[in-house]
Amino acid sequence: MKEKVVLAYSGGLDSSIILKWLVEKGYEVIAFIADVGQDTDFEESRGKAEMLGASEVIISDLKKEFVENYVLKAIMANAIYENRYLLGTALSRPLIASEQISVARRVGAGTVAHGATGKGNDQVRFELCYYALMPGIRVISPWKDRDFLASFKGRTDLLKYASENKIPVKASIDKPYSEDENLMHISHRAGILEDPMYSIHKDMLVKMVMPQDAPDKETRIVIHFRNGLPVRLVNKEDGTMMEDPYDMFVYLNELAGRNGIGLLDMVENRFVGIKSRGVYESPAATVFHIAHRDIEGIAMDREVMRLVSMLTPKFAELIYNGFWFSPEMDFLMAAIEKSQELIDGSVHLCLYKGNVLIEGRESPSSLYDEKLSSMDIEGGFDQTDSLGFIKINAIRLMAHRAIVEQRQKK
Repeated sequence: MKEKVVLAYSGGLDSSIILKWLVEKGYEVIAFIADVGQDTDFEESRGKAEMLGASEVIISDLKKEFVENYVLKAIMANAIYENRYLLGTALSRPLIASEQISVARRVGAGTVAHGATGKGNDQVRFELCYYALMPGIRVISPWKDRDFLASFKGRTDLLKYASENKIPVKASIDKPYSEDENLMHISHRAGILEDPMYSIHKDMLVKMVMPQDAPDKETRIVIHFRNGLPVRLVNKEDGTMMEDPYDMFVYLNELAGRNGIGLLDMVENRFVGIKSRGVYESPAATVFHIAHRDIEGIAMDREVMRLVSMLTPKFAELIYNGFWFSPEMDFLMAAIEKSQELIDGSVHLCLYKGNVLIEGRESPSSLYDEKLSSMDIEGGFDQTDSLGFIKINAIRLMAHRAIVEQRQKK
């Protein structure tokens, strides 16, 4: 019997060539397609996989799970890699890998495969998840296989092979960059974008318009939070209300995208040690992130906020580097979820030409005391107490200055 291998299949250039290559190597290939919200004709992809020799095609609808258990958890944690990237691609990988392993168990396959490049992050993300979830799994990674590399040096060789073997692919020399899309975002990278001075243009955008092309009209919304998670979204302009997490995300993607929100062009540090330029569109995630940070400002204790602010960069790094299924991630997730127990309330926002403007917030867990904060009324705060507070905090500063002056005299 042929050895079964479950291939993470997208229907794109790389995975289509890899599917045919695996079949030619003598494997029985089960093509696994994860629906995480990408704009794909899945039945067309099914037909292509079957045409290329897949013995079975399995399509899993993971959109709701992606939003509820990955995207919103990352937003709850304020997870941003290198202070800029909202981790759209990285967040989808553990979910895809988890379902791929589940498929392998169901069909009795001891081998899985993926098409991630040997220079990128995704190879690490997929394979760390595979081994964490099924330690005895065998992994085929063609872009690290010498036989595969002897035939295919890069994108041009793949396109040539596809043409010679009549493999239908949408990629072409006319679109010299790659894209990866899911419900949270779409990334554009490689090809012409490897030149850090190449400016993106509006024809590249998929989920949004350029800010300067957005309507010259404000859109006002309210996002309600409970335990740090969005539970209701209201459009104040037309009364539209959403409460299902998936529906909220889809709706806000369209609304924020139409207002030119969520564009990021950056050079980041890959886990493997290479710098990479990426262009990202993340409309809904950008708005949710800004709103969540704001509700924390009124409802989260100061010292808890300081601790969370120390944890979240590590949380984002673990996601980016592929350690979703790790003991340290379990620890951090538990700590972050604990920090969100009183993060309730609503944030009022204005969406306008690429900007997310905060117009107000309210919370039943508010730690803000208007009277205590006021500069116009006493409000139960004895201002003379600040004399001692300042003097106590100045003790070490005065001691340090005395030592400095003593040394300068010598």
